[in-house]
Amino acid sequence: MFGALAKTYYADKINIKAENMVVVSIMPCTAKKFECNRSEMRDSGFKDVDFVLTTRELAMMIKQAGIEFDKLEDESYDSILGESTGAAVIFGTTGGVMEAALRTAYEIITGNEVPFTNLNIKPVRGMDGVKEASIKIKNTKPEWSFLEGVELNVAVAHGLSNAKQLMEAISSGKTNYHFVEVMGCPGGCIGGGGQPIPTSAEIRKRRAEAIYAEDMGKTIRKSHENPEVAEVYKEYLTHPLGHKSHELLHTHYKVRKRY
Repeated sequence: MFGALAKTYYADKINIKAENMVVVSIMPCTAKKFECNRSEMRDSGFKDVDFVLTTRELAMMIKQAGIEFDKLEDESYDSILGESTGAAVIFGTTGGVMEAALRTAYEIITGNEVPFTNLNIKPVRGMDGVKEASIKIKNTKPEWSFLEGVELNVAVAHGLSNAKQLMEAISSGKTNYHFVEVMGCPGGCIGGGGQPIPTSAEIRKRRAEAIYAEDMGKTIRKSHENPEVAEVYKEYLTHPLGHKSHELLHTHYKVRKRY
C-alpha cells in the first residue's frame, strides 16, 4: 500500500519519476520479502516495493554501524507521509487493526468517540487465541440511522491454529460476526518471524505493552484524524473506497497452486 503511494502520489510531490525511485520497506514479517515480488504488487505500474528488510536485519545494520539510539536527538519524521497516529502504532499487535478501525468507524457513524475509556477497546486486546467483542451502536447520524441499535459483533484471532478454529466456527454458522481480524503470527506482528530473537510469550506481552504506551502518548490517536492522510485523500485519492483508492490500497490475490 505505502509502496504504491510512494511511487504515485509521493513521486509526483517530489517530482521524481517512479522508475527512478527505490522503495525499501522495513518489516517484522519475513513473508513480505516474497510478497513484494508478487505480480499483484505493481499498482504503481512498477514494482511498488523494491526491497524488504526485516526489523532484525535493520537492527543488525544499526549495530554494525555503531549507531547508539540513546545518544541521538529526538526529531520528527520527514514530511510528506511522515505523520503517524496511535491507531497506526497498535497495528503491530493482535487486535490492533480491529481497535483502530472501530475507533474510526464508530465515530463516523455516530459523531461520538467509541464508548470505551480513553479509546482503549480492551476486549480485543490480550494474548487469548480468539477474542470477541460487541459494541452497541447508539445515537447515529441521520445518514446512518439504519444502524441505530445494531449490536456490532467482532472477533480477533492470532496464530494459524486459532485462525482455523475461528474460520471453522464461522463456516459452520455457529457464530455471526460483522468484522474479523486475523494475524498469522502469535501476538501479531510483534511476534513476526523477522523480529529480534528470542521471542517468548513474555517478550510478546511486553512488546504489546510498549505499543499501547506509545499509542497513549500520541497527540493523534485516530486514523481519520491524521492530517497527512486526509491531505492524500483530498489531493489524490479523492475519497475512501473511490476508484483510485481501491486501485492503490486494495489487493486482489490470484489463486495459486498448493505446495
